[in-house]
Amino acid sequence: MADIQAIAKQFTDFYYTTFDTNRPGLQSLYREHSMLTWEGQPFLGAPNISEKISSLPFEKVQHKVTTLDAQPSSPTVSSMIVSVTGLLLVDDSENALQFSQIFQLIPDGGSYYVYNDIFRLNYG
Repeated sequence: MADIQAIAKQFTDFYYTTFDTNRPGLQSLYREHSMLTWEGQPFLGAPNISEKISSLPFEKVQHKVTTLDAQPSSPTVSSMIVSVTGLLLVDDSENALQFSQIFQLIPDGGSYYVYNDIFRLNYG
């Protein structure tokens, strides 16, 4: 299981660093059959997902991961489910938003792509 946790950490570090600094750069992590559900709204395919992420209405964003859990998602393929919770700082707001995000990662060559991605803000 240590390998899964290490891969999940490496993936999320890359994902959130890229999200915070170069949102269009995330498109390469998705494929034509990938799906993002953002606050209940579905987006299918890498171009649609990239457009949604890139068009979010803020200039600056910073993710701070609080928890990270990963599990294998198939007995035959080295895919995994990654669950993340954390804080989101948007623009110059001092009030952090809580979020949760779940990724299903599928192997692709020597790397992984995002097959499923579910994002939600957690309101108190």
